[in-house]
Amino acid sequence: MRIMGIDYGDARTGVAISDLLCTIVGTTYVVPSRNTEKAIADIVRLAQENQVGQIVVGLPRNMDGTEGPRAELCRAFADALQQATGLPVAMWDERRTTVEAHNILSQHNYHGKKRKETVDAVAASLILEGYLAYWKRQL
Repeated sequence: MRIMGIDYGDARTGVAISDLLCTIVGTTYVVPSRNTEKAIADIVRLAQENQVGQIVVGLPRNMDGTEGPRAELCRAFADALQQATGLPVAMWDERRTTVEAHNILSQHNYHGKKRKETVDAVAASLILEGYLAYWKRQL
């Protein structure tokens, strides 16, 4: 089984998929998400092609732990993914993942358009890495 991590965004959604042993991030993608139905269809296709058994969606919380309107959108997106895939969908606190993703890309000289096209996939990888570490401790 593989686990898929999702960083849902207004324009682009980052997708990261674990290896078969669920130990590391194996592949990443970015799907356009201005059209939610199309984004869900793209993610369903990726989940099927990669034999995904579970999905984890980043949950944007405020620094004080509260949830705002963006968190509501992510929960609704996660619900739609669960209905479309039939897979279990977990939510994962994604505080600071986008900031960390930008820092990682800066350290590797990704700037401008190159960064814009990559940051969501890196953020999805960070969400998935955090969830995989938690998931392994629960076994």
